[in-house]
Amino acid sequence: MLTRALIVVLAILNVGVASWWLLRSEPAPATPPQPATGVAELRWLPGGTDAAAVAQTSAATPTEALHEREAAPSAAVAATEAPAPATPPPAETAPTANAAPAVAAAAKPAEPVAEAPAVAKPAAEKPAAPPRCVALGPFADRAAAVAAQGRAGSLLGPARLREQPAASGSTRYRVLLPAAASREEAQATVKRIVAAGLSDYYIISQGEESNAIALGQYRNREGAERRIAAVKAAGFQPRLVASGDAGQWWLEGQLAAGSEPKQAQQRSGAAQQRSLECTRLR
Repeated sequence: MLTRALIVVLAILNVGVASWWLLRSEPAPATPPQPATGVAELRWLPGGTDAAAVAQTSAATPTEALHEREAAPSAAVAATEAPAPATPPPAETAPTANAAPAVAAAAKPAEPVAEAPAVAKPAAEKPAAPPRCVALGPFADRAAAVAAQGRAGSLLGPARLREQPAASGSTRYRVLLPAAASREEAQATVKRIVAAGLSDYYIISQGEESNAIALGQYRNREGAERRIAAVKAAGFQPRLVASGDAGQWWLEGQLAAGSEPKQAQQRSGAAQQRSLECTRLR
């Protein structure tokens, strides 16, 4: 019973293999490798010399036929490709006359490079000292302050004169003509004053200012200076005299670089010197 079953199975397998062999399709021919760019493509055409080669190949053994088929495309491709011209080797240049010195120079040991001396950095500049200002005085009148300014000279930079009025407010300013040599001469001067159109005058008859001519007395300096200007315009040379608690004059300015307040005080002849803010001079 088992033998019969094996025979039936083998018969079925034989029938299946025979059916597969008869119904199988031919294998697709292998795609030949694509030639490189710029190389002519090689195609196989039936007939002619190729047909005779195929007939000879079929008569050979299967192994030999396979080797001949693989060698045929390679031989055809090699026949169609043109051999590239070989690049000629570069001509050897003859050694020049400078070759020996160059070799000698290369063989000579390099001399040590001397380091450049370090450049000394300049010392940092010291910041400029702030300006200092000073007030010198007091002076009895403007003329004395002007004279002190001339004596101070270059020790004081931009300077100005400042009058400090008396605290009590009792200062009086008189305009006087210098004392004449005699009473008659003083009277002759008065006639000239009247002829010039000036008024408010009298002759001082006693004291140190005897025979001097007073041309007015004022509470403020501005009024006295206007009177002096009018008298000078008439051809006379008056002077200003402060009486009572007269004001004081001060010389204010900026000290020159490198100078000291004591030096400016001594040169100007001032009795005192005071520190002053420079912003007050602007």
